[in-house]
Amino acid sequence: MTYVEKSLEELCVERGMRMTEQRRVIARVLEGSADHPDVEELYRRSSAIDSRISISTVYRTVKLFEDAGIIERHDFRDGRSRYETVPDEHHDHLIDLKHGHVIEFHSPEIEALQERIAREHGFKLVDHRLELYGIPLKEGE
Repeated sequence: MTYVEKSLEELCVERGMRMTEQRRVIARVLEGSADHPDVEELYRRSSAIDSRISISTVYRTVKLFEDAGIIERHDFRDGRSRYETVPDEHHDHLIDLKHGHVIEFHSPEIEALQERIAREHGFKLVDHRLELYGIPLKEGE
């Protein structure tokens, strides 16, 4: 038996949400995003598909999805909340402060270090979020 990842729409239905066509469009846009869009970008992308979608609908839908635990909100110090679907596997973020790009990465070494630090302080690590902020190195540095 192979594992089949559930779509945002399926997760919403499982959590008892009524899925209007506008919510479906927003869910598909979020799911198809390779970046971490903010509400304004989600609105631009969603309203290009369905012109009846308002910015307030996007705000309400994002809040609903976030409260249901199917998307995560990030604040990457640029004054905008950005969103991504809850990942199947944990990852961390490296934020390019010069260009605003967000790079997702996973480091077994960092994960092991965090676990060790928690244990050394008498804790079991149950969750964490790591965000690294940097600027690109110039050629030759």
